Amino acid sequence: MKKKIVVTGGRGRFARCLRKIKTNYTMLFPKKNILDVTNYKKVKRYFDLHKPRIVIHLAALSRPMNLHKKDVKKSIDVNIIGTSNVTKACVKNNTKLIYFSTNYVYPGTKGNYKETDALLPVNNYAWSKLGGESAVQMYKNSLILRVCMTEKPFVHKSAFKNVKTSFIYHEDVAKLLFKLLNKKGIINIGGKTRSAYNFAKRDNPNIKKAYLKKRNILPKNSSVNISKMAKILKIY
Repeated sequence: MKKKIVVTGGRGRFARCLRKIKTNYTMLFPKKNILDVTNYKKVKRYFDLHKPRIVIHLAALSRPMNLHKKDVKKSIDVNIIGTSNVTKACVKNNTKLIYFSTNYVYPGTKGNYKETDALLPVNNYAWSKLGGESAVQMYKNSLILRVCMTEKPFVHKSAFKNVKTSFIYHEDVAKLLFKLLNKKGIINIGGKTRSAYNFAKRDNPNIKKAYLKKRNILPKNSSVNISKMAKILKIY
């Protein structure tokens, strides 16, 4: 019998990329009404029924960014309490937990952040993801991925020229994820450091330039040091 992986947020953008990957695991992608992470009893019941070897926790409230400022309660319920519920259910059965966090948990001023660097989010979205990290950090059978990823093609008509990042496409993260399943701790996931504009321009030469003026919306330089990832995966 194949070992099982449960993917929370199974109908999300990144989960769609995971569905395309061939693996030796049985992959379960439950809908929200089946696995509502804000309801601990539902989470526990689902995990007890299916007994997954690994849980990949993707379920989250993400964009638009201002939603986390407008609806603080929902942001807390889904990203912080929801992650805590998933973590508690994993603890009960000693299930490996892989949590998708974000590079935005870093201060976003100097860039090239290592996994051991100090954390200081600049917006509510990042605070909510860091809140989720707090629960996962308490559970040793876990892996936190601070991911800097975006969809392909780039979803916006313009990109910030004065914002540095380490973007990598969803498809690329999906391909490397299964090489990290047995790892624990924290790993930055991303690509080459460049401006958001220069990243988007590679596949869309018609992308327009934009300039970030307010730092409390997005960090100016949230690029990450990916040497740990590169060493593990033997790339770059």
